[in-house]
Amino acid sequence: MNRQEDTSTGLPGPADLVTAAGIDHVRLVYDYLDAGDLDSCASLLHEEVVLELPGLPPFHGRAAVLHTHFGHTLPTARYAIDRVVGQDRSVVATGRRVVPGTDGQDLRFVDLFTIADDGMVLACTRYYHVAP
Repeated sequence: MNRQEDTSTGLPGPADLVTAAGIDHVRLVYDYLDAGDLDSCASLLHEEVVLELPGLPPFHGRAAVLHTHFGHTLPTARYAIDRVVGQDRSVVATGRRVVPGTDGQDLRFVDLFTIADDGMVLACTRYYHVAP
């Protein structure tokens, strides 16, 4: 992560601290999605969050984003996160969406997050790996 330090104190600057909070929030989003914890997941999403998934129109707002992930049932898929990195209020997570009973046919993905000034998740765009 590119450190933006306050030259008078040598401490990380405000943008760096927001990015660090965003990295923590992104990690927690996956944990809460796995646990089916709607309230905790919602607490990390900006009110005007936007989720873009391949082949679907964008989902706007907390309720639409949570409904996209959960619908009316608890999740059966789990997220196996390989890496989360961030810089300049952008966070990238790579991993696999693991669906039980699919004989290892996990969906590899990259999620690109935008972090709001308050550290909340403002946007997420997902990209899936497609075999050549």
